Amino acid sequence: MEKKTTKKPAEESAEKKTRTRKAPVKKNTVTSVVTLQFSGKDYTTEALVEIAKAVWEHDLQRAPEEFKKAELYVKPEESAVYYVINDEVTGSFAI
Repeated sequence: MEKKTTKKPAEESAEKKTRTRKAPVKKNTVTSVVTLQFSGKDYTTEALVEIAKAVWEHDLQRAPEEFKKAELYVKPEESAVYYVINDEVTGSFAI
């Protein structure tokens, strides 16, 4: 007479854990650099954000860790950048 083997729930879950997992599909990442050129001047988006951070810290006397979001509007014909920082602080700076 054959003995019937029964698996305990712990053994079943251990078997399930040994299944192989598929590696996640890697997405292609695109890197880009935007440079604004006018009147013999060059500004990258990163440089404009750094200027906005400096205005935030030095001109507005705000803490650097409070700088969360910046919307910048570049007006080359005025040599100015208008900003909205953290959806509430507005102003401009010359470039």
